[in-house]
This record gives sequence, structure tokens and C-alpha cells, in this order.
Amino acid sequence: MADEKDGGEAGLLELQKKIKEAFEVFDHEANDTVDVREIGTIIRSLGCCPSEGELHDLIAEVEEEEPTGYIRLEKFLPMMVKVLSERRYRPIPEDLLLQAFEVLDSAKEGFLTKEELVKYMTEEGEPFTEEEMEEMLSAALDPETNTIQYRDYLAMMVIDEN
Repeated sequence: MADEKDGGEAGLLELQKKIKEAFEVFDHEANDTVDVREIGTIIRSLGCCPSEGELHDLIAEVEEEEPTGYIRLEKFLPMMVKVLSERRYRPIPEDLLLQAFEVLDSAKEGFLTKEELVKYMTEEGEPFTEEEMEEMLSAALDPETNTIQYRDYLAMMVIDEN
């Protein structure tokens, strides 16, 4: 455990650098601010997968008293360091995602039709927006069969922790 203590400061600096770099991709004015609508993308690019509700809570935490539509790096950085240090909003493991697809695939065919997937993703739980659905289909749909071979799709979805 001595390594953790010795690497603590270096680890923190590395974490801050990683967060700052992700933030800067969307800091189009180079003034240490980003559009509030980009925060979800930045957080997800850092390997976190908060729900929409959790994302709204995070935004509320870093937003100015009088919302401007922009988030400042000086407020985002410490919040994100805490989130990443605590390993919050980790991605769902591949085996659980596979189980979820298998539950939806009642015929156990190894795929879902486009219509089935759209129905499940837009009518159940926390529904996908049309834009999210189009993005998912563009990555998941086999254009020849008009199906989602979910084992192949899972390989693309899972974030490598290393």
C-alpha cells in the first residue's frame, strides 16, 4: 500500500490532466468554459456512465448560482476528480449486459430485430431519445439482416478498464 501513498500526488496530477484534456476538447473559446450540454459527453469520455438523473445532479453541483449555460473548469475539475477517485458511475459489466439482451431475446436466437430493440429502448425504463436511438442503431444494426447481433455489439460497448 506504500505505492498508493507515494503515487497519490502523481496519481492526482495525472487524473487532473486527463480531466482537463477531456474538458478542453469542448472548450471551443479556450476560456476554461464549456457548454453545459457537453458535460455528459465529457463525463462519459472519462469512462463514467451516469443515468440522466445522476447527470443532472452532477451538472447542478457545478453550475453557477445563476445558470449561464456554461460550466467552468475550476468547478468541474474538483467534482470530476472526486467522481473518478470514488469510482462512481462505473460501466455495467459485460456479463450483465449480455444477460439483459438474453432476457429481451425470448426466442434465444442471438439477435434482436430493429423493431424489437427500438420498442424496448424507447418504451421501457429510462427511454432513449430519437437521437440516442439512431446513434445506437448506426453502431449495432447489421444492415444486411436488419438485426442486432448483440454479442458482437457488446464487444463494441464495453469499456476497457486498463
